[in-house]
Amino acid sequence: MIDPLFWLGLSLFLVSFSLFAVLLVTIPTLQEVAKAARSAEKLFDTLNREFPPTLEAIRFTGREVGELTDEINQGINNATGIVKQVDQGLVNAKQQAQQVQQSSRGLAAGVKAAWKVWRTPRNKDVKISSQRHKSFQPPISRDESQDN
Repeated sequence: MIDPLFWLGLSLFLVSFSLFAVLLVTIPTLQEVAKAARSAEKLFDTLNREFPPTLEAIRFTGREVGELTDEINQGINNATGIVKQVDQGLVNAKQQAQQVQQSSRGLAAGVKAAWKVWRTPRNKDVKISSQRHKSFQPPISRDESQDN
């Protein structure tokens, strides 16, 4: 068995059998790779059709969100201004209420004083003043005392 042709033939047979076995295993694998490539191609076609409008919609939505944010900020600023005006109005109303309260105290005091004056009889004033006149006697001079 030392014949080199036999070993060469056997080696060629084993190499061809191995290549045939690899080819048998490779064919289904290549078919699956081809199927995956077709699926990937369909996916890429779908992405090419759907992705640009989706990106445009996302950009549009972003612009709308920005505009809404600006409008909300303006609304908040307007509301802040209104709250400040209302607050200033309340401060003014409080000051005016204090002024009215002070004026009404003065008015109440004036009405009370007027009521007391109006309710006090004038006769007493006349009697008091007449009593003052009666009790007041001017001093008599010497000349007058001698005449009497």
